[in-house]
Amino acid sequence: MCLAVPAKIVELNGTTATISVEGALREVDVSLIEEPRLGDYVLVHAGFAITKWEESEYQEWKEIHEAVTQ
Repeated sequence: MCLAVPAKIVELNGTTATISVEGALREVDVSLIEEPRLGDYVLVHAGFAITKWEESEYQEWKEIHEAVTQ
């Protein structure tokens, strides 16, 4: 089973970003997305940011995630 998770970019260094997944920090490659910026929400799979998400998409995911995990 493959799983991609949404995350927020909190630091950028070239094509590498530090992301926050609900407070857990990880480094990922952001070379696959166009113009990554601090504060962007991205979908991450296997160490790569694969697409950008709007904040509203992230908030919707978060609401659904909280509803099914409680």
